[in-house]
Amino acid sequence: MAEYPLLPDRHPQGDFFVCDIFDAAPKGDIGSMEHPIFSLSTKPDTRPRIYEHNGIKVEVKPSVDGLATVHDRDVLIFCISQIIRGMNDGREPQQIVKFQASDLLRATNRMISGRGYDLLKAAMERLAGTRISTNIATGGEEVFETFGLIERARIVRETREGRMQEVEIKLSDWVFNAIKAQEVLTLSRDYFRLRKPLERRIYELARKHCGRQREWRISLETLQKKCGSGSSQREFRRLVSAIAEEDVKHSHMPDYEIRFDADSDILQVRSRGTITPEITDAGSCIPALDPEIYDMAREAAPGWDVRYIESEWRAWATETPRNPEMAFLGFCRKWYEQRGRP
Repeated sequence: MAEYPLLPDRHPQGDFFVCDIFDAAPKGDIGSMEHPIFSLSTKPDTRPRIYEHNGIKVEVKPSVDGLATVHDRDVLIFCISQIIRGMNDGREPQQIVKFQASDLLRATNRMISGRGYDLLKAAMERLAGTRISTNIATGGEEVFETFGLIERARIVRETREGRMQEVEIKLSDWVFNAIKAQEVLTLSRDYFRLRKPLERRIYELARKHCGRQREWRISLETLQKKCGSGSSQREFRRLVSAIAEEDVKHSHMPDYEIRFDADSDILQVRSRGTITPEITDAGSCIPALDPEIYDMAREAAPGWDVRYIESEWRAWATETPRNPEMAFLGFCRKWYEQRGRP
């Protein structure tokens, strides 16, 4: 009997221990969703790569441990999600993220075992070792620079058995600038249940390029380029066809139907209508604020029309915060720090 294409849900949200973790919706930065930063290989990939498309150039160099993989990206998604959740709650974003290793493993549907911790440690080593040179703009700035995906990782506490407990990761300036500029998209939690690296990569591209549109199409040649696949075109066609055929049978791909037209070598992506509203629509879901908060907002941003700031805040919000009043107040403080008096 053929294996079901999705991994089992190892940590259902009904689990008391994971409810709090799952409050932070998975987020991916747009830059690495659009361009082939991560390796599709499940074995050490020591092949340097250069990608050029529409004026964007990306050069990715591996360490001796190999390139960071699509599955290693889970670490970045978890860190980005935690920071965005804090921003939505009115907290100042911090480039250093501290967390319990077990929380990351649960949130990304990984095994809570010695093997799971070993894989996490290896992922952090590859993320820090992979060097990227690019002119991709983040935060409105286009600067050619070289960086690692994370600047460093540190295990703050370790059990007697050698398992990680507290982990501290410092994100690269490039990734952190994307977060501060809200250049992120919400991902389906079932992303972490996709078995094949190519499935995850196709989902990332669909999420970036199709979004909430009804349909998006891409040629096999361009798809292979954007995936960073080193396979022959014939083998890549076979892999894509297999994913599309499984999606026809099981509808397993999150948020989008995946169909492949072998005659024209075109991948067709159709929205399932499950994508939640992003930046421009999230603010309308935030309830009316307590009237008393406006006096506090005027103190936080003296001289400004706080109703105008509120409209900007609602347009900026990516999801409904737990405490809208405190989140709005934090936004007002940041607004004044950046702009001063009008």
